[in-house]
Amino acid sequence: MDGALGAIAAWMPEQRWFGGKGRIPTLRRIGAWELPTTEPGVRVLSLLVMDDAAEPPVLYQVPVVERHQPVAGAEAHLVGVLADGTHVYDGPHDPAFTGGLLTLIRTGGRAVAHGASAIGHPAAGPDADALPGRADVVPATVLGGEQSNTSIVYRPDGAAPVICKVFRQLHHGENPDVTLQSALAASGSPHIPPVVGDVVGEWDDVGRGDGRARGHLAFAQEFLPGVEDAWRVALLAAASARDFAAEAHALGLAVSEVHAALGASFGRAPASPELVAAVAAAWTRRLTIAVAEVPALEPHRAEIEAFYARAEAGAWPDLQRVHGDLHLGQVILAPGRGWFLLDFEGEPMRPMAERRRPDLPVRDVAGMLRSFDYVAGATGLAKPERAADAHAWAASARQAFVDGYVAASGMDLTVYRDLLAAFELDKAVYEAIYETRNRPDWAPIPLRAIAGLLESGPLQASPEASAG
Repeated sequence: MDGALGAIAAWMPEQRWFGGKGRIPTLRRIGAWELPTTEPGVRVLSLLVMDDAAEPPVLYQVPVVERHQPVAGAEAHLVGVLADGTHVYDGPHDPAFTGGLLTLIRTGGRAVAHGASAIGHPAAGPDADALPGRADVVPATVLGGEQSNTSIVYRPDGAAPVICKVFRQLHHGENPDVTLQSALAASGSPHIPPVVGDVVGEWDDVGRGDGRARGHLAFAQEFLPGVEDAWRVALLAAASARDFAAEAHALGLAVSEVHAALGASFGRAPASPELVAAVAAAWTRRLTIAVAEVPALEPHRAEIEAFYARAEAGAWPDLQRVHGDLHLGQVILAPGRGWFLLDFEGEPMRPMAERRRPDLPVRDVAGMLRSFDYVAGATGLAKPERAADAHAWAASARQAFVDGYVAASGMDLTVYRDLLAAFELDKAVYEAIYETRNRPDWAPIPLRAIAGLLESGPLQASPEASAG
């Protein structure tokens, strides 16, 4: 299996999930786990390899299938050919791996360990029985477009499709995408796709006290086919001036209900002075970077800092587990089933340890409010003649979302007006940095939002916004 490392190192930079764009990784094998197969001349492995060229080093999971003979039509998924003629294929595109992975999850099986272990954990209840017995014959395809992970979609006859996310970058400890959704499923929440199961692994880690790290390797749940994420749906609605208030109100209800379920499952705790100071310091650090890179922010710096100071000194709600990276691209509206929230891994740029900590629900609320504003901004860029209507559309959707959230939670968001505005300001400041670096034509979207927030804050007057 070590012979494959050279081929993998040459192949990895072209993969969307590889985090070291523009360089060749330096790989070191940490371990591997092996799935059984009845095919002669075939070996199914998931390699755990450390990229020592990254700073800090990054641990990747790379499933591969080694075959003595080439597979016709699979050239696009060939990782490389070894010196002995073995053909190494990208595992998620090979039925030997996809079938074995689904079987591992469904049966609660244990993979063969080669320095790394893998154990399947089927979900409790009827969801675990929704798949046919022969997982090796279930058609499977890799979902396109994903970057940080690889998702395999299974389409069994007579059962709902299943999506299995294979985590590419591995971390010690729980993955919130698994633990939060599993807890929500156990609570009976209707706002996540039903859970099928997961795979938990263990591998060598000299930095751990016992020399071993443990974490999630894969996660499977029902797949909702033919349903676009709400970002695309909202863009179409804004472009055609179709009112989105009813959908936004229902989304606010759903987010509030998810927050309530997470709080009940994982508990709540008051925000400590140390945490308040740390959050405020993070706002200030980001603003300093932004002012240096986005000169248009300099005239607003003192006013933004004053806004942050008011928020720091004001009311803070209890901490609890939250989504952590909520926006319209992370939710879907399924006909007849309502809103579903997806991808609970948290903000990709934050360390995994931070994503597992309790956070503030207003972070999620602010993220969704920014997303509605982004729809208006994108619409205005594409169709300048529609800009005014698009911003009116966003104002309506934003308020409807807040009203829905308040209606379900009973929380008086006006108490946290300054804090919510500070989180939205911080998000817009980050967006200004990102757009200036990557899409300068889009920079006016967050800059306009910052000016508007400084003028009025995120909440408009509403009978429901101050409900108790």
